[in-house]
Amino acid sequence: MSFIADPVIFITNWLNGLLSGWGIPAMWVQFIMFIIGAGLLAFGAMIFTIGLIWLERKLGGRIQDRIGPNRIGPWGLFQPIADMLKIFTKEYITPIGADILLYNLAPILAMAAVLGLWAVIPLSSTTFGTNINVGVLYLIGIGAIGELGIILAGFSSNNKYALLGGYRAVAQLLSYEVPMAITLLIPVMFAGSMGLNDIAGAQKVAFIFQAPVAALIFFIAGIAENGRAPFDLMEADSEIVAGYNIEYSGLKFGMYYVADFLHAFTSALLFATIFLGGWRGPGAEQYPILGFVYLFIKTAVVYLLTITIRFTVPRLRIDQVMAFNWKYLTPLALATLLVTALVDKLAPVGQGLLRIILLLVANVLLFLLADRLVTLYRKNHQKLRKVVTGIRPVPVTIRPTVATEEPEVNS
Repeated sequence: MSFIADPVIFITNWLNGLLSGWGIPAMWVQFIMFIIGAGLLAFGAMIFTIGLIWLERKLGGRIQDRIGPNRIGPWGLFQPIADMLKIFTKEYITPIGADILLYNLAPILAMAAVLGLWAVIPLSSTTFGTNINVGVLYLIGIGAIGELGIILAGFSSNNKYALLGGYRAVAQLLSYEVPMAITLLIPVMFAGSMGLNDIAGAQKVAFIFQAPVAALIFFIAGIAENGRAPFDLMEADSEIVAGYNIEYSGLKFGMYYVADFLHAFTSALLFATIFLGGWRGPGAEQYPILGFVYLFIKTAVVYLLTITIRFTVPRLRIDQVMAFNWKYLTPLALATLLVTALVDKLAPVGQGLLRIILLLVANVLLFLLADRLVTLYRKNHQKLRKVVTGIRPVPVTIRPTVATEEPEVNS
């Protein structure tokens, strides 16, 4: 394959032939290629995060009628680099009474989990870290490791604010994994496989048109899993100062900072892969380089939507976040899974367009029904609150007062 059609495979084949020509055994060649690929992927993701930080801060400033970074470099392009260099020079401070092992391990887990997600994401029809047939289970497991990094930071820092952030992380992150895992079963059912390569390859028509409600639930749960506004309760500045990472400084804090931005982009990348077809597009199979372009455009759209929500929607209370998940999102995810599975089973075989229309109509009707039920529930709940908390007249008995003479004071 030519360099223009697929530069990654071209360079891989050239490097593989070069190492084999030096007389290196095939097993060691494969191992060296794996190490080089993993290192380049991790390094590329880290460098890409620098641009993400500048882009998000700049767009956030424009959305909130601010300028954003504008001091260092043209349009403030070098501001993230200056921040990175400053973080490298900061002193490492370990709080007294902290669990040293867990305190130092937590940021490593948070960073490694985000980078580990990239291992199974297909970037084109021929470029991916590894093709495993349990990719969806891998995503859930690696995501749990990232959550563990946040929870350990809160519980090992010997700080009350960090502990509150850890409590909130346990409640929020573990709760929103439930609807996310349920909605992931729908693309698995459509593709007949849990591998992300197979899921992306099966989307001749993007799954978002066949299961829009599931895509919406996955998108909302992804924002909550990232801890981004309006679900940023783990590090709410106005309540618990900085939450779980309040006692971190220097490079350890920088790892959390980078992991936060990279996790947000990775969630958008996963959404584009699972529900928007990933690398699929006109000519992507003949020219895999086009797959990179299609995937980047889809991911950029989802990521920009996430940024817009972050800088426009106010933070929710912790009780609202938990109630939204257990009262609305999780039941809707279960209903979506059941309805989608039923319609997909009853749809005529070989009628692809009819099947897609039936699935789309079923999802729209389900969403309208859920919206109606939520409206009725909220009206009844408000009436009940008025009855319970209403002001009731209290009878007051007025007793006549008897005037008493003040004793005379002898001068």
